[in-house]
Amino acid sequence: MEQKINLLDLTIEDISKHLEDDGIEKYRAKQIFQWIYKGAASFDDMTNISKDLRQKLKDKFYIGKIEIQNRLVSRIDGTIKYLFRLIDGNIIESVLMKYKHGYSACISSQVGCRMGCKFCASTGAGFIRNLSSGEMIGQILAIQEDQGIRIGNIVIMGIGEPLDNYDNVVKFLRIVNHKDGLNVGYRHISVSTCGLVPGILRLSEENFPITLSISLHAPDDETREQLMPVNKRYSIDKLIEACKIYTEVTKRRITFEYAVIAGVNDSRNDAHKLAHKLKGLLCHVNLIPVNTVEGTNFRQSERQHIERFKNILKEYGI
Repeated sequence: MEQKINLLDLTIEDISKHLEDDGIEKYRAKQIFQWIYKGAASFDDMTNISKDLRQKLKDKFYIGKIEIQNRLVSRIDGTIKYLFRLIDGNIIESVLMKYKHGYSACISSQVGCRMGCKFCASTGAGFIRNLSSGEMIGQILAIQEDQGIRIGNIVIMGIGEPLDNYDNVVKFLRIVNHKDGLNVGYRHISVSTCGLVPGILRLSEENFPITLSISLHAPDDETREQLMPVNKRYSIDKLIEACKIYTEVTKRRITFEYAVIAGVNDSRNDAHKLAHKLKGLLCHVNLIPVNTVEGTNFRQSERQHIERFKNILKEYGI
């Protein structure tokens, strides 16, 4: 028996091609695509499509909604962490955040991660598999339906390394941006990477006006290799060079994420070294007090040390 296809994995062009192959009018693709992103729970909700066609669609496709396993609500600011169960039983996480300008969702791109960053809680689970574009979209749709809201900002910064799942992430970006899909502007989407240089260069060629976030977390190779094994493949200098190319091509400012860890990367010298590396680059630096992760001895840097670090960067115009 032929395996059914998840409609959430398909662009409008993909749907059109499938319909054409089955002798169905191509214009139906737009109707089907619009119904999916209006929140149709089943093909029977697609009232402007004949019963015969709906049955044909049921025979070939399914709408791959994902199941909410649990939700955890912060008592501090109302942020909601979702645990989702995928069709194969794997569990992923997403987070919903509310701001003055609207709702933002932080979604996962993989089940587990193979990057091995020492300060990251999702490293311990190991890598299981990539998420499809539809499984990434499913996280957004499930949150919107659960809360009765529209998500206007998306951050691909949950479990997984997005550029290690390049093709599915790029397909996701195209679908969520489509005017008949979720219609989320590229400028409202951020993609985070630990520094996969080939992926950064490929992404620059796509020329999406998204925000690229780089998990940097150290000013020199010696420190970064202790925190992030990826640095053994792509040194900081190679990473910065790729970032320069990215900003030149896209004209978009990069954000460097920097988890500030007491006694590891928070000294005056560290701040000066980082400033020298980044001076002249179109960028922001986001200083983040490190979270406590079981199995590590990492401690948050003191507030005064973080302020000192920030002021040194500002002296260099960063």
